[in-house]
Amino acid sequence: MQNKVPRVAVLLAAYNGERWIRYQLDSIWSQEGVAVDIFISLDYSSDSTLSLLQSLQSKHNNLFILSYGERFGGAAKNFYRLIKEVDISKYDYVAFSDQDDIWLSNKLYRGIETMESSGSTAYSSDVMAFWSNGRQKLIKKSYPQKRFDFIFESAGPGCTYIFCIEPYLDFQDFVISHWARVLEVEFHDWLAYAFFRSRGHKWLIDNSPTMLYRQHEFNQFGANSSWVAYLRRLSLIKEGWFVNQVQTISKILGLPHVSKKFILSNFMQTRRKKRDAISMLIFLFVFK
Repeated sequence: MQNKVPRVAVLLAAYNGERWIRYQLDSIWSQEGVAVDIFISLDYSSDSTLSLLQSLQSKHNNLFILSYGERFGGAAKNFYRLIKEVDISKYDYVAFSDQDDIWLSNKLYRGIETMESSGSTAYSSDVMAFWSNGRQKLIKKSYPQKRFDFIFESAGPGCTYIFCIEPYLDFQDFVISHWARVLEVEFHDWLAYAFFRSRGHKWLIDNSPTMLYRQHEFNQFGANSSWVAYLRRLSLIKEGWFVNQVQTISKILGLPHVSKKFILSNFMQTRRKKRDAISMLIFLFVFK
């Protein structure tokens, strides 16, 4: 990296995180080859997360807590708040973080190095899911990207995302200028992937897991490795939620209307994983 230590702003959304957030923060502070500042937005919580963070802030001059007291009600709105309010103009890269994972010590450096060598402006990776009983499972998201996959899915867990500063500033401006419509998109990582790809930016999905992805009963979506979880996702298609989100993302990004005819004509270009593309087609045209 031309002997320059990259400066990275890590945006972390938290809620009732006292049980795990210290492990996550320790793994971020242990990142090698980068200079990190951590910005935390804490959703109004019923536990002692705030006092824990304030105690840690007194010991670390690179930990910043945004004003506390607002109820966001979900990770996406919390992240949108971070994207909107954090001044990242002095940084080289921006990364997203959840509150309960554990990053490998080379997560950021590997991501940045991979981006530089490939000419990419955004990065995500596979993850290694882990449970309290010691079980681990690779969650693969690095299937070959398709022409329209960004309209129909994210690039994987947002907690793996890293962005180059210039296109991220464009994304930040987009979020601010389309604030009311942005809040209608229920997954910030999906919107970020869609924005970058729709603007012609090269996004790399690394097949090497860079973090341990904690699984517990409070995950908003989690690893979704079981058939029950898989069918739950497909039920969102049947109930119309998925189509609504696709149309919202397409409209806000200025993309052509995504009709059933479009999906039928291009369904193998709509999802990176073949099974997902076929399942989506079945649910859209058979059960709806």
